[in-house]
Amino acid sequence: MQSCSDKSLYQSKHYVFGTIVDISIYGENEKTAEDTTKAILDEFTRLHNSLHAWKKSDLTNLNDAISKNKSYKNASAELIEILKNAKSFEDDSNHLFNPAIGELIEYWGFHQDEFNAMHPDQSKIKTLVEKSPSLDQLRISGSTIKSINPHVKIDLGGYAKGYALDRANKILHDHHIKNALINIGGNIIAVGQHGNKSWRVGIQDPRGAQAIAKLDLPDGWAIGTSGDYQRYFINDGVRYCHLINPFTGYPAQGVYSVTVLIEPSQNVGTLSDVLSKPLFMSKKEDRPMMAQKLNIHHYLIIEDKRISMTQKMADKIQFLDPSIQKKNQIEITL
Repeated sequence: MQSCSDKSLYQSKHYVFGTIVDISIYGENEKTAEDTTKAILDEFTRLHNSLHAWKKSDLTNLNDAISKNKSYKNASAELIEILKNAKSFEDDSNHLFNPAIGELIEYWGFHQDEFNAMHPDQSKIKTLVEKSPSLDQLRISGSTIKSINPHVKIDLGGYAKGYALDRANKILHDHHIKNALINIGGNIIAVGQHGNKSWRVGIQDPRGAQAIAKLDLPDGWAIGTSGDYQRYFINDGVRYCHLINPFTGYPAQGVYSVTVLIEPSQNVGTLSDVLSKPLFMSKKEDRPMMAQKLNIHHYLIIEDKRISMTQKMADKIQFLDPSIQKKNQIEITL
C-alpha cells in the first residue's frame, strides 16, 4: 500500500518479519522512490528467507545440524558475521540478550505468529533453563559452524529487524536518497529530514492505543522499543510476553516497555533493536549500570505508575498527556 497525498512524500506500507513495515521517502520523484522501496523490500525478503528461525531458511538448517550434533558447512559470511556480532552483545549484556534460547521460545509458543494461553510447567521450564544454551557454545572455523551444546537453538528475532534497518540504510545511501524514514514494527531509523524539519516519531503507550510521547529523530539516529504489549497472552490474570529471561525461563514481568534512542553509528539499527532487551530484563537496581555498560545514553522505561529515563532522553521527548506527571512517578537517572 502506498500514499502520495503530499507530492514530496512517498509512503508505502508492507508486512515483513511478521510485522508492519513503513517506508517514507521525501523529496524524490515517484519512480526513484518506488525503485528504492522495491530494493529495500527485496532485501527484507532475502533476510526473512535467510534468518527466519522457524520456517525453512539458512538459520533453520543450522539449528537442525546443531540439534543432531553435526557441523553446518558452507555457512554464508553474512550469517557468521551476524552470529559473531550477536555473541558480543550476549557477552556485553551478561547473557540477558541470548539468541540461543529457541527451545524456550518454542515452549512458550512465541515462535508462531499466533499463540494461545498456556499453563507453564515449572519443571519443564527448569529443565530447559538448565540446558544453558548460549552463543558462546558455537565453534566457528572458516565457513563451518558447530555447537558443543545440541540444545542451542538460535532465534534472531531480537536482532534481525535492527540488522534489516542497517541494510535499508545502506540501500538508501546507495540510491542517493537524502531523506527517508524506515519503520520496522517500532524500530525506526531516520535519514536526513522531512522537509525543513527533523522526522518526528511517536513512542507507543504500552497500555493504550495511541502514542504516549513524541520526539524528533535526527539524521542517522535510530529508536527501538521492546514491550510486553507486542506479543503476549494472559492466563489466570497474568500477562506473559515474548521477552523471555534466559536465567528464569519465564517472560520478564513488571516492565511495560523500554525505549532506547541510539546515536549515529555503523550499526545503529542493530543497536536500536538489541539494546532494549537487556534493559527490559534487568532488575531495577541494575538498569543504570547495564545502560552504562552498553553505552545507552537515552532510554525510557515505563512501568505501572512509574516512568524512568535518562536526563538526555528527558531533554528530547515530549509527553502528549499534560497530566502524565500526576499519574506516574517520574525518575531521572544518570
